[in-house]
Amino acid sequence: MRDNWDRTRGDLDTALQYNRTLWTIFFSAVTKDDNPLPPHIRENVANLGLFVFKHTLTVLADPRPERLGSLISINRELATGLRGRA
Repeated sequence: MRDNWDRTRGDLDTALQYNRTLWTIFFSAVTKDDNPLPPHIRENVANLGLFVFKHTLTVLADPRPERLGSLISINRELATGLRGRA
């Protein structure tokens, strides 16, 4: 999305909504009392989720390509971690 910024606003909104939906799932999972992850990992993922939620609103309010960098980076790092690669 960042590389193809000339797309319509609807594409950006759709991509951000999808990302927010994924982060809602992550956030809900790590904040459940029965989640088996260590507390510090649960807290880190929850804090990332809160950042993603807030930053998504920032991007929606004032969309600029450079504002997508942190969301893209967080998603890539999380995906790498979920795949078990450092």
